[in-house]
Amino acid sequence: MKKKETNHVMSITVFLLVTLFFVAALSGCTTQQKNTIKIEGAFALTPMMEKWAAEYKKIHPEINIDINANGAGAGMANALKKLCDIGMVSREIHQSEIEQGAFWVSVVKDAVVATINTNNPVIDTILSTGLTKQQFKDIYITGTLKTWGQLIGKEDITQNIIVYTRSDSCGAAETWAQYLGDFKQNDLGALVDLDRISAVNGDNTLAATIQREQYGIGFNNIAFVYTKTLEDGSMIPADGILPVPIDLNENGTLDEYEQVYANRTSIVDAINNNIYPSPPARPLHLVTSRNFTGIVKDFVHWILVEGQQYVLDAGYVPLSDSIITTQLQYLESATRPELQ
Repeated sequence: MKKKETNHVMSITVFLLVTLFFVAALSGCTTQQKNTIKIEGAFALTPMMEKWAAEYKKIHPEINIDINANGAGAGMANALKKLCDIGMVSREIHQSEIEQGAFWVSVVKDAVVATINTNNPVIDTILSTGLTKQQFKDIYITGTLKTWGQLIGKEDITQNIIVYTRSDSCGAAETWAQYLGDFKQNDLGALVDLDRISAVNGDNTLAATIQREQYGIGFNNIAFVYTKTLEDGSMIPADGILPVPIDLNENGTLDEYEQVYANRTSIVDAINNNIYPSPPARPLHLVTSRNFTGIVKDFVHWILVEGQQYVLDAGYVPLSDSIITTQLQYLESATRPELQ
């Protein structure tokens, strides 16, 4: 009899332990129950998100917002797996991700710019002429432009062009590849000589690499280039790094309307006025699995309404009122045309 009672007690204990395990597992699927919003993803959106989080906590001190910049690919993957509440994504949403349940709203715009070292041997020529899309393509895609002298037509300048790309799955690389044509991130540098190509992890790491690599060329989100503040409050490129101007009309000289890189305000205005091309200008998105709910939805709603007042000062481009209205409709209805 005692043996049966013991077995019965053990069965109940096992049942309770299993039940507690599943309850704990289910509660771990979302951080909302702890008043914490977990956000991961694109380096491009991180500075803006940090500003939004700081301002939101002033009016909602009970909400914790955990932000981790680990690349758009990781942000998307973890949002779909419900390992984070919001994924920051700085590229187009893929059909395969939509089929896995991705739901998103656009919240702001920014751009990717090519970057070089301020001590580059042909810097003066590049700043006066800019580079055409074809020249960028021959550096990054075909690999046929191999030296800085070859780029500007001076064969006596023999230093190799050291091409830098990103090793992490990221929106900046995919956006830059899209600008160059119908290409993907993996196409960047694929045909470049192995001794001239290198991949690094993260926007900040790539910017720091270009700052110390005299013969390097890379690409960065503008928030990681315009980081130096002058006494008048204007933001200019950090020491050691400069954006590479695009010769938009391909006439071999940088016309006045193409000279938009002096400071953060000038490049933001160029994006806002559609002078700087899209891509590499692009909208930035917040992604979740299926739909935003609870405190996460409240935060996203605040970003699209009150949070827009902080966009320009943070060095980003606000979305138009009509686009904001549309994104709010998507947020409330938990659907959008791409999902139907």
